[in-house]
Amino acid sequence: MSSCPRTPDAQLTARFAADLARLWPEGAGGGARLGLAVSGGPDSLALLLLAAAAMPGRVEAATVDHGLRPESADEAAMVARVCAELGVAHETLRVTLAPGNLQDRARTARYAALGDWCARRDLAALATGHQRDDQAETLLMRLNRGSGLAGLAGVRARGSLPGGDLPLLRPLLGWPRVRLAEIVLAASLDPALDPSNESDRFDRVRVRRALADTDWLDPNGLARSAALLAEAEGFVAECVRELARDCVRPLEEGFALRPPLSDFAATELCVALIAQLCGGVSRSDAASLVARLRRGENASLGGVLARVEVGEWVFAKEPPRALPSAERR
Repeated sequence: MSSCPRTPDAQLTARFAADLARLWPEGAGGGARLGLAVSGGPDSLALLLLAAAAMPGRVEAATVDHGLRPESADEAAMVARVCAELGVAHETLRVTLAPGNLQDRARTARYAALGDWCARRDLAALATGHQRDDQAETLLMRLNRGSGLAGLAGVRARGSLPGGDLPLLRPLLGWPRVRLAEIVLAASLDPALDPSNESDRFDRVRVRRALADTDWLDPNGLARSAALLAEAEGFVAECVRELARDCVRPLEEGFALRPPLSDFAATELCVALIAQLCGGVSRSDAASLVARLRRGENASLGGVLARVEVGEWVFAKEPPRALPSAERR
């Protein structure tokens, strides 16, 4: 039997505990238990080591096995062994991917499985191992794609698990990748290495290499900018909610919007109203809708029909389409 991995020193453990408490004050000092998503890579193993040291007896870990690589079962078994040595309960969650974009499918299935696991284990929040360099890479990728404020805000330190309200925490966003690798090395652990992290087919890998080869780009500064943009997005969202109280009135069929002069504000309000009626739409599609409404044209988006009336835009669910006569028989 292998010896228990060396836990991080007191200073690192205290830093992690403070970072986690800022994100999750309701979990600090109480009996709430934290779920950890641990793939076996260096970042998530460092998360496991830090959390186990900072919250002894109050963490559990899960590894999602997508079944996409032959090594994935062995990697999950490695995480299970490390957890057993640390005294942390562990479970491997095996998922089946639906058709569609591979990365999107994997992410959707992963969070669904983790959400079910947290509910079953009565875990009060879920933490992942996203770190500072991930944040810097995300900002550069989205800048290159022409993303707006919501995209440039990057990965949020705290959010909610998709499809629910379980807190989703990323307490390592202020930690550099190299520091986390040192924690894993000091624990004498051999992390799993995903070969896709070395493939130039992926934008993130190309951005990662560009960052490594460009000494004047500072990952810490980029991550700080993303955090400030996230604060700005929160402020803008509050302003839009205030604006909605003045510009939106409910109707039996939906909503009437007295459009503001700003296309940005109009787009944000359209996104919010369509979400309330039918579901989410992209801001770029909503901006195209606003442009048509500005021209006096009626338009539809995401199952919602928007029509221009005197001084207002009216939003209502699209009526169901009539079946062709052949289908009615």
